[in-house]
Amino acid sequence: MKLLSLTRRSLLAATAATALALGGFTAADAQTPPGVLVVGQIAEPQALDPHAVTAVNDFRILMNVYDGLVRYASGTLEVEPALATSWEISDDGTVYTFTLREGVSFHDGSPFNAEAVVFNFERMLNDDHPYHDTGPFPLSFFFSSVQSVEALDEMTVQFTLDAPYAPFLSNLAYPTGLIVSPAAVMEHGADFGRNPSGTGPFVFGEWRSNEAVVVTANADYWDGAPALEAVVFRPITDANTRTAEMLAGGIDVMVEVPPVALSEFQGDGFTVHEQAGPHVWFLILNALEGPFADVRVRQAANYAINKEAIVNDVLEGTADVAAGPTPPAFAWAYNDELEPYPYDPDRARALLAEAGVENPEITFYVTEGGSGMLDPVAMGTAIQADLEAVGFDVTIETYEWNTFLGQVNPGLEGKADMAEMAWMTNDPDTLPYLALRTAAWPQEGGFNSGYYSNPEVDALLEEARTATDQDRRAELYRQMQVIVQEDAPWVFVANWVQNAVTNDRVENFQLEPSFFLLLDEVVKN
Repeated sequence: MKLLSLTRRSLLAATAATALALGGFTAADAQTPPGVLVVGQIAEPQALDPHAVTAVNDFRILMNVYDGLVRYASGTLEVEPALATSWEISDDGTVYTFTLREGVSFHDGSPFNAEAVVFNFERMLNDDHPYHDTGPFPLSFFFSSVQSVEALDEMTVQFTLDAPYAPFLSNLAYPTGLIVSPAAVMEHGADFGRNPSGTGPFVFGEWRSNEAVVVTANADYWDGAPALEAVVFRPITDANTRTAEMLAGGIDVMVEVPPVALSEFQGDGFTVHEQAGPHVWFLILNALEGPFADVRVRQAANYAINKEAIVNDVLEGTADVAAGPTPPAFAWAYNDELEPYPYDPDRARALLAEAGVENPEITFYVTEGGSGMLDPVAMGTAIQADLEAVGFDVTIETYEWNTFLGQVNPGLEGKADMAEMAWMTNDPDTLPYLALRTAAWPQEGGFNSGYYSNPEVDALLEEARTATDQDRRAELYRQMQVIVQEDAPWVFVANWVQNAVTNDRVENFQLEPSFFLLLDEVVKN
């Protein structure tokens, strides 16, 4: 009862402050309550089940409600203990044995133990699991190498892989590896995503659709109680409205600040935060059918788009031009010999002529906003103009983020020729393995929505994920990048430096290279 009362007070206070802000009051008039952090999100979450979602927009909430066996150390992508205190890896790299943290309970009071870990992974990976139908589990690909999960005793769990898999620990630190309460899944079934229960620093309070998700401090958190009383995540899909609310005091934190708005937060009262991380903004091209089935037309699109102008004029210098599918933040695996496709409209026209294509009609899916999508409408409009300047006939269809994902993730076949997309990833394996392999076509459960296929790329990716020597992995990824850049299944546009803004009442806030929003040490005065 106390938790629910606190949640409602927090939400009502934050909502009242927002109403004042929208009514034209100053930030001082519209201050949000002390101890309650109000975060302006870019969209409504799809679900609060970490196994059922794919967007960083959702992950920003989930990482505060749940823990994984391991996590990324602050400021890095290096793995450290979390719900597991230690682990051992067999000499052949196929058996991982974790010792679990004792004395931890889920928010619903049920115990965290080895059987709970087994439940989580079998639920995702086994079609015959009694709660597999609580999915979908779109990123279960992360654990496709897991052959079995076994509770050796109450606080020891063992994973056996079908082959060595270098990204395994990193994937366990990703939101797909977060541990949910089996008791809550059993109680709520398919509605678990609206009734989450984890072990994290914040406890789910309530979710008012299109209004707010509220979480409150977990006073018994194993890693120390948060300083905040509550966090209110508000979906504000329009970037201009989000900016106005931040300026007026209706929200305390704004993620993914539009580049054109950054200058508004340079004065007193605000702090702009920036953090490089592994991000790629690209255009998926339909390589299965239509004009982009011809590699020359895909290359023409890469030459036609003035990516330098997009980065400098639309994104206000907050990104760099992308050269290929791997972000340079993965320095050890990045091929720095690759140069981005230059802006060369004459070369684009020549390639179209060589392909025998005249004024190809292109349906282009654009989103209003979404995780890591920068300024997608403005970028989409600029891209449309550049393509039309060399002879493409481009029709834009614009969608809200979650609707957009519902259109794009199942594949572009029969629907569109091109779609915007952005990925923030945790390992050089993740994006190409999930979105460039032949076996990752949508009907196979992957995210290769443009149906790109190259057996050489498939072979390189399969070898890279099982190689235990990092130098060998790096060489394989560099080879992959050369081939993919030449095949041009995407238009490689930008690598973004993420940003956020906080008001001067917020302390101890920092952005993470993982793009997660970790709020357990944040203070709000």
